[in-house]
Amino acid sequence: MQSATLERQPLGDLLTQHYDDKPDDYFVGARSDFVAAMPRNPEASILEIGCGSGATASLAMESERCGRYVGVELDQRAADLASKVLSEVRVGNIEAMELDWPTASFDALILSEVLEHLVDPWRVMARLAPLVRPGGQVFASSPNLAHFKIVMELLRGDWNLTDSGVKDRTHLRWFTPRTFKALFEGAGFDVTHLGTHAPLGPKSKLISKLSGGRLDHLLVRQIVVHGRKT
Repeated sequence: MQSATLERQPLGDLLTQHYDDKPDDYFVGARSDFVAAMPRNPEASILEIGCGSGATASLAMESERCGRYVGVELDQRAADLASKVLSEVRVGNIEAMELDWPTASFDALILSEVLEHLVDPWRVMARLAPLVRPGGQVFASSPNLAHFKIVMELLRGDWNLTDSGVKDRTHLRWFTPRTFKALFEGAGFDVTHLGTHAPLGPKSKLISKLSGGRLDHLLVRQIVVHGRKT
């Protein structure tokens, strides 16, 4: 009976219910690294998918990286806060939402810890890419499934979901640095940077140096991509 109920329930409703128990600070946190990589342009327009409470938007607008900031947010609580900062906030599931902005409407696209929550991130990127002008930027991040701690856990035969992090129970997809890069290249972006949000620790730096970078995919906790629309 339970499975029959789930089948009748819209996907957007199911996803929203999963976020009801998230603490408020789950939706807070400015991506200062993304904002710092943008040129100052008070005329620019930015689109952020999963804008949370609007922290990144606030920083981008205060530092004159844009004059217009549009966000999409699934969680109503976070969207209500974001609406006090952003130029426009749309509440809903990006996978089911009509994207009625004109082609090439935005100078930058931000997807911070979003794509792993989607059923079909490849289709979503194919729909979002035309909204970015040629030469426009994309900034994205996602947990790294290939991190050595995850690999070790799998070797033990374990896969224990958590409330946050790589194995967040709301994640539907997982990526390695290589597959995350391929996602953007497949959508028509030239990936100009593939790295990590936080710098490697001393031991990881040593391993990276000794391996000539060949083991870096085991050391990265959070994959970061910067790219440009071709």
